[in-house]
Amino acid sequence: MRRFVHASCPAAGWLLFAALSLTVLEKNAAGQSGPSLPDAPQPAGQTKTRDEGTLRDLPRNLLKDQEAIWTSPARLNESNAVGPVLLVLATTAAVTTDHQVMSSSKLLNTSLNNHASTASNGLVGGFLVAPGIFYGLGAMHRDEHAAETGILGGEAILDSLAVSEVMKLVSLRERPTIDNARGKFFQSSVGTNSSFPSNHSIIAWSSAAVIASEYGGPLTQITAYGLAAGVSATRVMARQHFPSDVLVGSAVGWMIGRYVVRRHRHE
Repeated sequence: MRRFVHASCPAAGWLLFAALSLTVLEKNAAGQSGPSLPDAPQPAGQTKTRDEGTLRDLPRNLLKDQEAIWTSPARLNESNAVGPVLLVLATTAAVTTDHQVMSSSKLLNTSLNNHASTASNGLVGGFLVAPGIFYGLGAMHRDEHAAETGILGGEAILDSLAVSEVMKLVSLRERPTIDNARGKFFQSSVGTNSSFPSNHSIIAWSSAAVIASEYGGPLTQITAYGLAAGVSATRVMARQHFPSDVLVGSAVGWMIGRYVVRRHRHE
């Protein structure tokens, strides 16, 4: 146990950076604190406009999103520090209990693991194709709202994956199936197969956040977030990820999805 906690401690610094970045970003996009990102201040007398989500502007918006994500810790202040602190505490607690959870006899079931893996792949596949379906239906029926949902959904997924891949390259965490689920960080032998965070979770929650934000009805939100939660849960049940992997992946995906909508949705 002492060895596992020691191995998880260096990861706390990276978790803190990631949590501060995404939580502050989401708050700034909502206009709750600090200057809006990623544009520079507008000249006096001009009204600040959003970068609308169009297919033509997608590459430019992606670059601006990434700039906003990686510079957002500079906007941290007393008014927006509560969320990051809570997320860091929750993630640190999850990291220190990951080994015990993944060593549970209930999860050491090959049949359960295989079925859960199949379910998670199927669910995340739905979230991956959802933007294309929304955009296609919008184009066919000249429904600008649906088309916008598709574009923003795709943008959120790409933004989230870019962030996730950087986190994976830094964390280099072993999968639960290695070394009796110790979940050690910074292991060069991991290569490109780092467990932290969960790509399935980050894809599902970024896509779900866009859909739930664009179509804000209770049924839509329950369905979108319920299916995203199903992806996160089944990744743990499949023993493909630790609980902390899916916690961070879910939180990062959700915040990026909300940011993309608030930053680029046509008003």
